[in-house]
Amino acid sequence: MLAGVLRTNKDYRKSFLADVVSNFGSALSTLAYPLLVLGLGGNAVQAGSVATVSLATRLGFRLPAGTLIDRWNRRRVMLATDLVRFLALASIPLVALWGPPHYAQLLAVAAVEGLATAMFGPANTVLIRDIVDPADLPGALGLGQAVLAAVNLAGPATGGALYAADRMLPFIVDALSYAVSALLVWRITVPPTAPGPRGEDRGVTAGLRWLLGQRELFTVLAYAAAINLVSAALDVTVILELRGAGLSGSAIGPVLSCAGVGGIIGSLLAPWLVERLSVPAILLGIGAGWTAVLAVFAVDFRPALVAVLLTLLMTLSPAAGVVVGQAMFGRTPRHLMGRVSATISLLLNGLAALGPVAAGSLFQALGGSRAWVVLAVLTGAVTVGGWIPLQATRRLAAAGPEPAPDPAVVAHSADSEEAKDD
Repeated sequence: MLAGVLRTNKDYRKSFLADVVSNFGSALSTLAYPLLVLGLGGNAVQAGSVATVSLATRLGFRLPAGTLIDRWNRRRVMLATDLVRFLALASIPLVALWGPPHYAQLLAVAAVEGLATAMFGPANTVLIRDIVDPADLPGALGLGQAVLAAVNLAGPATGGALYAADRMLPFIVDALSYAVSALLVWRITVPPTAPGPRGEDRGVTAGLRWLLGQRELFTVLAYAAAINLVSAALDVTVILELRGAGLSGSAIGPVLSCAGVGGIIGSLLAPWLVERLSVPAILLGIGAGWTAVLAVFAVDFRPALVAVLLTLLMTLSPAAGVVVGQAMFGRTPRHLMGRVSATISLLLNGLAALGPVAAGSLFQALGGSRAWVVLAVLTGAVTVGGWIPLQATRRLAAAGPEPAPDPAVVAHSADSEEAKDD
């Protein structure tokens, strides 16, 4: 099924490749940003704040972006945002030709990239639903999880090696990745945007109001959002502690890449897990796993052990992603897809925006061991608190059929080679 949708759907294949290239480039700079800030003489809080600025700008514009995506041509939005991100990332090595980049510039680039990504994400989600047949959506979701896992595997190690060779190389490659993605997006054929039903709610918060009526899905999203706060703090805390132990960027990268190994294993196991485990078992298993691993980090932070535990920790995450993705695609009305996708992203990543800077602050104030204890206690409290509410989500994986399209929806063949909608 995974290979089938890539082989038979030309437009999805272009979208998939664009996603692979741009996500890989972003993974390179994710490691390079804190290393560059530290290399320029910044402290732990500043190193974490660059990632926080990027996340905060994505979140602040997410709901308005979803509203625009429900009205505008998705391909044009994706093309424009790729070009904006290319120019923003290219400015870092360009300025470096005349001297070291300033911390203020890095914050500005992170903000611009975050705003553009806030538009690109919902547009890409809606595009997948527009160009992929409903029967092929599970395969497309599985491939999306595999992309994230592969990027987590190869990105940090490659980023660390590139940074060790030249600290501008990760940003150059990231900028080029957006240019390549733009070229691929430009070649995608997109069906005309169909008008919503007469009298539809066109408000910015329409997606949130719809989600509030989906109690099972909303419960899962609230729990995942709390876990994501700790998840967002993980990378920065690992980087700071390993850096403090004297490891170079090229040595830190492979350790972080082990999360990608776990993700790849998890993407292969996801169909089996979703079929055999209930939604509460998957989600509570993730929470329990995070709590145990963070507690171990507080007492033993040998790089080899960290690598092994990160691999084990990430094996359940793809299954949770597939469950939520199937529920969203299967239940969301087409005319609300952009706003619902944007709202889900906001809920999942809202607290996560505080993760990197909180990690830097904890590390600077308490040191590595005590910071890990605080994170472990927080994750444990979320897991215990979510035990009873999550029992009501057992049927979430059995998402209802895709809502019937409005008569105005224009039929579209993903393999069509006709002219693009301009």
